[in-house]
Amino acid sequence: MKNKVCKWYNVCPMKGFYKEGKLDKKWIENYCFQNGENCKRLEMVNRGVTCADNILPDGEIDETLK
Repeated sequence: MKNKVCKWYNVCPMKGFYKEGKLDKKWIENYCFQNGENCKRLEMVNRGVTCADNILPDGEIDETLK
């Protein structure tokens, strides 16, 4: 089955952090390429809540991401 990319992937800071080598590929594969399934960032956006760039898809905050 082909992976589905989250509709927000191209503007999500996770993509940028991954491209810069600051974020492990597992985050992209397990959330972004699974249509955002179980992504806390996506849940927040869908509720109209703006989230900080350093909030990971599992909802944890990574202070090293800037």
